[in-house]
Amino acid sequence: MSYSRLPPLNALRTFEAVARHRSFRKAAAELFVTPAAVTHQVRLLEEQLGVELFRRLPRRVELTPAAQSALPVLQKAFELMARSVNELRQFGHTPRLTVRASPTFTSRWMMPRLRHFLALYQDIDVRVLGGNLFAPQDPPPGASEGGKAPQDPDIDIRFTQGPPPGNHVDLLFPVDVVPMCHPRLLVEPPHPLKAPADLRYHPLLHGDSGIEDRSRSIWARWLRQAGVTEVDPRRGLQFDHSTLALDAASDGLGVTLATPAFAREKMARGEIAVAFPLSITLDRAYYAIVNPSSAERPEVIAFRQWLLQEAAADIRGPRAAGKTKGPRKSRPSV
Repeated sequence: MSYSRLPPLNALRTFEAVARHRSFRKAAAELFVTPAAVTHQVRLLEEQLGVELFRRLPRRVELTPAAQSALPVLQKAFELMARSVNELRQFGHTPRLTVRASPTFTSRWMMPRLRHFLALYQDIDVRVLGGNLFAPQDPPPGASEGGKAPQDPDIDIRFTQGPPPGNHVDLLFPVDVVPMCHPRLLVEPPHPLKAPADLRYHPLLHGDSGIEDRSRSIWARWLRQAGVTEVDPRRGLQFDHSTLALDAASDGLGVTLATPAFAREKMARGEIAVAFPLSITLDRAYYAIVNPSSAERPEVIAFRQWLLQEAAADIRGPRAAGKTKGPRKSRPSV
């Protein structure tokens, strides 16, 4: 086929806009031109094709049978053209995405696994922002008027009670916590941790992440479930992040309530151990919120899928975590 006989692209674009809106005025507003310019483009196209495309009625515009037949094919062609142009643009810049998460989630869960994503998608640049763990007052990313603000992340990971509002929200995993400490506290005299009641001889470590008395109430729940009444859940050392409480526990300063998913590396090095297997499930869970304005970008889709795969593997067990499979890619193909 000779493409030299095709009408000008601008005329075809004008025809598609008028046909879609059934209005010369609305098409002009969409194309940022005057209604007279739209009329001129349509007239030129009709003259070149030798066929009438529209019938102007008092209050509306009707498509002729020729226009009705051509419109779906032309719209599909524009869609394919736009997709092809977007694919070409992927080769003109390095894909970048921004992820926001709390310091605890970032350092204890995401960072040890991030190398697997970077190995799969070597040309994607990832920017990680620290954020408030709970952030109940923040709107979802992209909720501001006009879509994504400059400070909005592409993916926001939050620890909240119930799923945040929005259409692009994924549950990563609920959180079960158990008492954890340095292994020597389990055997070291004079008061090794043999039973939950032995906690009265050791400092409780609290990491509330800015939520007043939250860690103490979690300890109170665990002690009630363990049937322990002689331990005051309010005593001990207080930290403003649970990751600091976990570090203190691995240094032998006491016992903290933590999720083993955030302590895999410390457990593998023998720096921390589960004191008692009794666990409680917190009333909050980790969710990934994808910015609506970023949801269709290939690099964001790739990271979202990777997050869900890693979270599912972690739920299955520590051996599966960090071993999600995928082809080595230089650019996202999703």
